Amino acid sequence: MKTILICAAIAITCFIQNARANTVYPKVLLETNQGEIVLELYPEKAPETVENFLKYVRDGFYNGTIFHRVIKGFMIQGGGMTEGMSKKTTLDPVKNEAYNGLKNLRGTVAMARTMDPHSATAQFFINTVDNGFLDFKGQTATGWGYCVFGKVIKGMEVVDAIEQMPTTKKEGHSDVPRSTVVLKKAIEIK
Repeated sequence: MKTILICAAIAITCFIQNARANTVYPKVLLETNQGEIVLELYPEKAPETVENFLKYVRDGFYNGTIFHRVIKGFMIQGGGMTEGMSKKTTLDPVKNEAYNGLKNLRGTVAMARTMDPHSATAQFFINTVDNGFLDFKGQTATGWGYCVFGKVIKGMEVVDAIEQMPTTKKEGHSDVPRSTVVLKKAIEIK
């Protein structure tokens, strides 16, 4: 009987590990004028954030937006501004899911927001270095952090190239690439 229970426990463990290994995560292709970036998203860790991001993707919201904020040794940010530096009208904000255990490590994608921890709408950023100071620390004004909901699985060299671009001030915004980085198209891929 003991042997049967041990064998059953091993079989269940193997099944769970195999199921996790075979999980298909949503993927999004960001086609920029600098090259392609592919993101893998984690709906089991940040369900509302992923659903929100995919809604913008499916609606074509990101098409023609720019990476408007680029800071070397930190991140590249886009998803809400046009080439003329006009802010696009967004959906309602989503709740901050930064408590999900995911960290702001190099190559992860997270939601941008204002000082209000629950103000994220469409803008996102890709971490170009490990940014632990952006991680969730607690449900306080300064502890909420920034919700990671995916990572770059292809095209990190494109992210790195964008990060290295010279920046300037434009229309009241700092850290804007001198050469416009256009997100031509964002599409869900298999």
